[in-house]
Amino acid sequence: RVRLVESGGGSVQAGGSLRLSCVASGYTYSDGYMAWFRQAPGKEREAVAAIYSSATITHYKDFAKGRFTISQDSAKNTVYLQMNSLIPEDTAMYYCAAQQSYDDRFFVPRVYGYWGQGTQVTVSS
Repeated sequence: RVRLVESGGGSVQAGGSLRLSCVASGYTYSDGYMAWFRQAPGKEREAVAAIYSSATITHYKDFAKGRFTISQDSAKNTVYLQMNSLIPEDTAMYYCAAQQSYDDRFFVPRVYGYWGQGTQVTVSS
């Protein structure tokens, strides 16, 4: 049984940093992409970044480029999202997701079969 558990969220001021962690149990990284999504109140869930560990391929949405970094530590079964230069618009619930099988539509939520419970990020101005 696959289980994803996020942590690392919190409240920070604009310009600050947070590192989110997603511990994946029962999951084989070579199965497909893992990704971070976020959802703000009243808005649709949107992709932030994705990583395909077997080939160390990463992808970022435009708003995340240059500020966020997705990485993984296979030994710890953990995927990270380092977020720097945070702005109030980054406030959202952040979710870790994993694919059940490889699908190159890595920014599409419905191609991910496993989801964590989310961790809240709040950025104040």
